Amino acid sequence: MADTTRRSLLTAAVAGVVAGSTPAWAQADLRLRMYWWGSKERAERTEKANQLYQAKHQGVTIAGETLGWGDYWPRLATQVAGRNVADVLQMDYRYIFEYARRGALMPLDEFVPATLHLGDFSPGAVDSGKVDGKIYGISLGLNSTALMYDKGLLQQLGVKEPAWSMSWSEVGDLAVEITKAAKRDGYFGMQDAGRYEPALEVWLRQRGRALYGADGKLGFDEQDAAEWFALWDGLRKRGGAAAPDVQALDMGEIDSSLLTSGKAAIAFANSNQLVGYQALNKSKLAMTMYPGGGAGGKPGQYLKPAMLWSVAARTKNGKPAAEVLDFYANDAEANLILGVERGVPASAAMRHAVEPSLDELGRAQVQYISFITDKVGPLPAPPPAGAGEVQNVLRRVNEQIGFGKSSVKDGASQFVTEAKAILARG
Repeated sequence: MADTTRRSLLTAAVAGVVAGSTPAWAQADLRLRMYWWGSKERAERTEKANQLYQAKHQGVTIAGETLGWGDYWPRLATQVAGRNVADVLQMDYRYIFEYARRGALMPLDEFVPATLHLGDFSPGAVDSGKVDGKIYGISLGLNSTALMYDKGLLQQLGVKEPAWSMSWSEVGDLAVEITKAAKRDGYFGMQDAGRYEPALEVWLRQRGRALYGADGKLGFDEQDAAEWFALWDGLRKRGGAAAPDVQALDMGEIDSSLLTSGKAAIAFANSNQLVGYQALNKSKLAMTMYPGGGAGGKPGQYLKPAMLWSVAARTKNGKPAAEVLDFYANDAEANLILGVERGVPASAAMRHAVEPSLDELGRAQVQYISFITDKVGPLPAPPPAGAGEVQNVLRRVNEQIGFGKSSVKDGASQFVTEAKAILARG
């Protein structure tokens, strides 16, 4: 579903929306709906946490609904339009401003601090869920972008592992080396990240540019786009990045990632996804920062809320929903179940409670966030309306170049032209 359609659904749905105030928590039996995106690993952990909540709150039932990232947002837009939104819903920093400003989310300030306890959150963690000065989301964890790679295979092949101190060119050369060393048909050193917006954003920030400016307009031009597409076109032709027909199998989920399907050794992901990736990969995985940030380079990455819990504006169960958010943010038993699959806990107390119980993967995430904290830049302004549609254009144009249907120059011009038109409509 295009962003324009999603915005239309939202506009139709939120006219006259007023946050519910019915004291549903006083009812004998209460059913709350919860909606989130993610892998099977996340679903299992979330269901266990909800079972714990139900055991501690007799008479309350939490009905979970989950989809993959790509299907989540069209369905959410449809639910908002049909006034059938879950009470508690997972929200992304990319979309929280749009949904909050259209009245689809409930401001949570009235529940702080009596119901929602955020004293152990850093100011930045609290602010990451604010829109126009009000709290609309509670951070479920901190994360950042990361290179996820097959450590076991690289050790077996006797090639070096990617490192944050490498340049983009050096990581590209490494990918070519991996492809040659692996000697597998249809296997590549690295996924084709020319279509992957977070990678483009980091690359632009390292060059002193931005994906979007504070004014909501593009922060780069055709020359930048051409250099980006040329980087990946060159890697595809050298065999370092996945061929377009292979990359097309990647639907943007952990389950369909080329790393998971055994078709690439390096994937571009988020640090909180290490648990989910490892659960589906038999070989030992590891992660590192994106290339280009070493040797005094400008920071491209940043710490962001991995995701947030929000409450639907139309719910009649505002306080009970806020109590569920507080449970996820501050209950030690719940956080032991959740671990760091959604990111390193925003609450300092929960990080302290969880860390001793973490396995090697969990500790790796905590250590990663600690390692990159002094190497990242500031959290950028939220993406403007239409950014999701621009992301789709990036994917499409990169694929057209890969299949030889467009030149790098023409693709760059097409991408920037379409992106500007989309943002202008927004």
